[in-house]
Amino acid sequence: MIVPLDFVGTFSNRWSYGVAFGATANKVMFLFSEGYQPLRVPQWAQAFVLLIGGIEVGLSHFPFFACLSSEFGLVSSVLGFSYSLVWFVVTTLYIIQCPHGQFVGNYETVMFYWPSLLCLAFLLGRFLHIFVKSLRVHLGWELQMEEKPFLEVHQAEHVKRLLRKCPLQERNKSWFQTRIYEWDPYFQFPSRMIGTIVLAFICLYLFIVIEFCVFVYVRDELDVFEGELESYITSMNQTGSPVLLQVKELINITKEVWVVTILPASLTCVSYLFHILACYRKHIKRLWAGDKHFLPLKFHNPSSSESVVAIARYSGWQIAYILWGYLIIHVMQSLCGLAIMYSLVLPVIHHQALEMLRGLGIGILTVSIVLGLMVLQVWIATSFFLQPKMGTDDKQKPLALNNRRAFHNFNYFLFFYNVLLGLGACLSRLFISCVLGTWLIARIDRTILQSGYERADMGFSAWIGMLYVDHYHTNPVLVSFCHILITSHRERRLQQTIKYWYLNQSAGPRLSARSRTRWLLLQTLINNPELVRLRKSRPGLGSQEFTQILLTCSES
Repeated sequence: MIVPLDFVGTFSNRWSYGVAFGATANKVMFLFSEGYQPLRVPQWAQAFVLLIGGIEVGLSHFPFFACLSSEFGLVSSVLGFSYSLVWFVVTTLYIIQCPHGQFVGNYETVMFYWPSLLCLAFLLGRFLHIFVKSLRVHLGWELQMEEKPFLEVHQAEHVKRLLRKCPLQERNKSWFQTRIYEWDPYFQFPSRMIGTIVLAFICLYLFIVIEFCVFVYVRDELDVFEGELESYITSMNQTGSPVLLQVKELINITKEVWVVTILPASLTCVSYLFHILACYRKHIKRLWAGDKHFLPLKFHNPSSSESVVAIARYSGWQIAYILWGYLIIHVMQSLCGLAIMYSLVLPVIHHQALEMLRGLGIGILTVSIVLGLMVLQVWIATSFFLQPKMGTDDKQKPLALNNRRAFHNFNYFLFFYNVLLGLGACLSRLFISCVLGTWLIARIDRTILQSGYERADMGFSAWIGMLYVDHYHTNPVLVSFCHILITSHRERRLQQTIKYWYLNQSAGPRLSARSRTRWLLLQTLINNPELVRLRKSRPGLGSQEFTQILLTCSES
């Protein structure tokens, strides 16, 4: 039986595995949101409870993968169709009987379970297609498909493309192919990547729905709090009414900004899912070409055991990173939205646009002066403190000091200013690191830690280990080489079996190669008498007598 997360496979099987994983999304999100705590257990045992819950989900959905990967298409398609139909009917009945819920309200079950119904409907169609195809083969209406080849077609085509000469002039590419993505017909993503992306899409949708429901609950609680605060202020003879207005304004703006930023945060994570596929293809093709420069030095020779564990962790960790990344990106974008509202929008609403523009102009002017002084330092260094170019074709001046005394005075007088400038540069470094770290938290293919500390990023380590396992098992050049060796070995054994099968059936002593060659020569000459006269005579070996006997036999 083929493992569901196989390295290669046909197009339909890869998407079938992906949709089968998508059917588990509701239970996965249930474990994530509820913590799978139907039983009261101690805090230290929560990890074992989650492990048991994950195994339960795996066992309940394993028949899908077993039927999809079975070699007995007729039986497996009937069993898979029946199992999928049972799941589809039970899910549909559950939605019809309990369409509403306490968490979301109206049509809660429909919102949570329509992705599973869609996946189950796809599996029903897939198993029906397998059944029809297997039935036609069983009735003799269609030839039996050969077993899965060792060398896939796309791998062979990739090797052929490597052996071709590069064209002198490349074809013109569109803007989409140049800037975003260019389709490679000789590259196919493994089932694991497709299944991970499909499941990540469904889990992200469910997570956004759950987050919105939590937001509605928190919004209602804030409305109650706002009403109680207003009644309290009223009872205190209107004391502190400006504070009440500011609190109410903050609550309203926060709610509006949170709703508005749901769309950009979700689009960011969706773009990450597609970008991960593009990065996977780019990285794996670089490894196929022997290029490891894009990897940190510590990951050039990873541990084999860690790589095997990494490929088992990757799918689950990728989904978890996407979910946490969405939440963190949403919070960051909401904070940015609040900053924009309080710095640009609210001053205009409160008729303080001139003060806002004055402050904004002073800030922009200050930053411009600081950046201008930094650029001025570079210009002075280029013009006065570097020796002239050694050649006319040089792009920049050599790193050789000129006017050293003036340079020392320049360095001395700017020392105190650069100390103050360094304070702002340090804060900007911290701010940029926080922004990039939170923005790229969902990108498991890119580490957010500094150089030398990449090992501490467990997600990035899982990505690298997964790449190496796929590289060693699906490298088209290596697979093609092994295919050639296996094919040539099988052909030699087949030729020997067909040519000398009758010798293997005899119970007598084995004949030498020389005797077998002479016997075949005699048989050829007897069947072709005209070759006897053309055969050279070798004196001293009885060749003439042998030729005379053959001529006599042929004449008689």
